[in-house]
Amino acid sequence: MRILSGIQPSGKLHLGNYFGMMQPALELQQRGEAFLFIANYHALTTVAGAAELRAATQDVALDFLACGLDPERTAFYRQSDVPEVQELMWLLSVVTPMGLLERCHSYKDKLAKGVPANHGLFAYPVLMAADILAMQANVVPVGRDQKQHVEVTRDIAIKFNNQYGPVFTLPEPLIRAEVAVVPGLDGQKMSKSYGNTIEIFGPAQDVRAKIMRIVTDSKTVAEPKDPETCNVFALYRLFATAAERAAMAARYRAGGLGYGQVKQALAEKVAAHFDPLRRRRAELECTPERVAEALRRGGERARAEARQTLHRARQAVGLE
Repeated sequence: MRILSGIQPSGKLHLGNYFGMMQPALELQQRGEAFLFIANYHALTTVAGAAELRAATQDVALDFLACGLDPERTAFYRQSDVPEVQELMWLLSVVTPMGLLERCHSYKDKLAKGVPANHGLFAYPVLMAADILAMQANVVPVGRDQKQHVEVTRDIAIKFNNQYGPVFTLPEPLIRAEVAVVPGLDGQKMSKSYGNTIEIFGPAQDVRAKIMRIVTDSKTVAEPKDPETCNVFALYRLFATAAERAAMAARYRAGGLGYGQVKQALAEKVAAHFDPLRRRRAELECTPERVAEALRRGGERARAEARQTLHRARQAVGLE
């Protein structure tokens, strides 16, 4: 099984990134041949400064390595280190219907939020398709909101294969339903664009302060509460064992539990989980050559795969 996933370096990674994409990708590196890329071309749709992009790319690399990515098991690379993907994007573009892209939720959502329309934003799903198809991935771990992009990739691959012959593997999305949407401080999906995130490697005091600001309802300490509708419990359950979740849910329903107590419990869970990883990240930050070497080797492996795929695609369309 070949697994591919990618993440944009468009800001500090947060709990939504960690549970929605990072943790599933790290777990899957034990189950198959894994490719994981830092999507710095994709990030150009939102990141305008060169220095900002370079710093964010390095941050993502540090975060993944600190969280347990094994460069021996996973080809870890920058998207920009595999230029074959850009040529493949063009070959896919010529079989991609405009209507397919116009129906993409991500594009429509960004327009609704006032993001200026440009070709990069519109063609984003085609570049994503090229990322996936270049590596002939079987499985793509995604959040539920990204499932459509994998479906679009399949549609594009089917059109290409039908027109030119069987070049591309059809990928399947892998969604962890229980963490498909991680709530932010305001109860909406945790997202940098909403400004409601809890950073996984933010300063410890800032992380705790943000947790204490999570929005809850106005029920008093004495009143019974529904854990299934509580933003704090939704985050707590991601860190707790099954027994801990059941015990906390029972305390919610019995009454006598204040939201502040649950927030404190959540803050302790977050610290216990990330503090050891924070120390590992600090060590990596002091040895940037280790990070550079991991990305170099990953880029070489990914580029070798992309060259083979591009060669087949170029032959299929008559360029070779």
